[in-house]
Amino acid sequence: MALKQVYQQVEDTINQIVPPTVKISSIEFEGPLIVIYTKTVGEFADNGELIKRLAQALRRRVSIRPDPSILADMETADKVIRELISEEAGITDIFYQYDTGEVIIEVKMPGLAIGKYGSTLNEIKKRIGWAPKVIRTPPIESKTIQDIRGYLRSVGKKRREFLRRVGDGIVRGTSPKQNWVRATTLGGFREVGRSCTLLSTANSKVLIDLGVNVSSDENVSPYLNAPEIMPLESIDAIILTHAHLDHCGLVPVLYKYGYDGPIYT
Repeated sequence: MALKQVYQQVEDTINQIVPPTVKISSIEFEGPLIVIYTKTVGEFADNGELIKRLAQALRRRVSIRPDPSILADMETADKVIRELISEEAGITDIFYQYDTGEVIIEVKMPGLAIGKYGSTLNEIKKRIGWAPKVIRTPPIESKTIQDIRGYLRSVGKKRREFLRRVGDGIVRGTSPKQNWVRATTLGGFREVGRSCTLLSTANSKVLIDLGVNVSSDENVSPYLNAPEIMPLESIDAIILTHAHLDHCGLVPVLYKYGYDGPIYT
């Protein structure tokens, strides 16, 4: 099935389930998610079963995000959030993620911020458009966390484009007449170190592990010059079984020489 047909099938399924009062702006595949952008976030906030029904029908995780046009400005949103969340909850930070339309609310007591059955979060969503997410304040103030949030804010557009490219790759059409799988061992067999296996089908290439040989100065890396793996841009994903150097140590090198896809851990 072609990608355009997949989108149409998903759109038809969604339109059969959501009520006519819901205004959907767009539907996107972003990584493993089906993301529905809407101008009527309140409809989903008031109907908790709606998202569950969509996920069951589509057999995929579904995320509801506000259309950018309905998002309140940060000053207004801050005021509403602090008005609805009690002082006892102890807000310590509010962080906006423009690429997802989420507002991360860091508090000392998450239960008080969420409200009974999520009532406070639903009210926030209806009044400011942003999708609120509550997290607990770290016990120790962390500059690393602040730097990560700043970085995510700076690359929001690029991150969204990357997720959409990956999402389209996950659901792209396959060839039913080419039903085969081939495993190519590139390292780690009959030895300890440089674990790497390439799984290929007619439609995709996935690397399982990409390690180095930490016990020898010879034959340090897997056989990345094998014709099956080239070009590196043709690899769809890397799956890492665990974070030991003999299974993941060569990942940065792959990015340096042309790979620009996802890593699953």
